[in-house]
Amino acid sequence: MDYSSTYRLAQDIRDSDEYRRYHELKETVMSDETTAALIREYRKLQMTIQMSAMSGRTAEDEDMQRFSGISTLLFSKPEVSQFLLSEMQLQQALSDIFKIVTEAADLDIAMPRIEG
Repeated sequence: MDYSSTYRLAQDIRDSDEYRRYHELKETVMSDETTAALIREYRKLQMTIQMSAMSGRTAEDEDMQRFSGISTLLFSKPEVSQFLLSEMQLQQALSDIFKIVTEAADLDIAMPRIEG
């Protein structure tokens, strides 16, 4: 298999507005240690809650309350809110690309659609 088109796709991704916007915002937002720590905790809690839902369990109340509080705090800061939304947009674009590639290979791998 020739991977040259894959490398062109990787460059196209790096050249995309979604990629550039995400990385510009990431550099700014993650330079603040407190914000970076909150984002890491937000992601950890988000994953915990999603894993609970996928396994048919209800997430712990403490996790839900903490996630809600951190979400409110993070999304109240415009630059952090923009960063998290740009991250979702980039993830959606990559999910769309993955879907196209798996369909071309006739693989039945379902990817959840990211709402944002």
